Amino acid sequence: MQKIVPHLWYDTQAEKAADLYISIFSGKPSSRSAGNAVTHIERYPKAAESVSGKKAGSVMTVAFELDGQQFLALNGGPQFQFNESISFLVNCEDQAEVDYFWGKLTEDGGQESMCGWLKDKFGMSWQIVPKQFNEFMKGDKEKMEKVMAKLLTMKKVDLEALQEAAEKA
Repeated sequence: MQKIVPHLWYDTQAEKAADLYISIFSGKPSSRSAGNAVTHIERYPKAAESVSGKKAGSVMTVAFELDGQQFLALNGGPQFQFNESISFLVNCEDQAEVDYFWGKLTEDGGQESMCGWLKDKFGMSWQIVPKQFNEFMKGDKEKMEKVMAKLLTMKKVDLEALQEAAEKA
């Protein structure tokens, strides 16, 4: 069992969110393929109806995995919303994987932001970054400056443009 499990609070969309994330991570273009599945669904008991405002038998929590990482999604009500102070970083193998995750997570109401950040249709923030970015940001200060300057002009990360900026240093 994983010691720390991210716990995501939704109003009523926990199962839909888990299903979406599983479908996205199951269909990714890279060859990495770890567990992507709902592992358990817990339903609200009758005793919790008056306190939670949720009907007995409705979905309370959805335990799921993405690439072997465990998550728990809760249908807890509208009082808490996601914001950018918490996000999920997806280290992508290449530009094709960046494009894939960017497209899937922004469709149907997702929102692009800057520097590889986006919000999905549920309001969860994601950072979609090629793993090579970490290498660009190590060591040579001039290279880091040029790569960062280029990144700051982007919404979705363009690996080729970052590579060109790194090579100009």
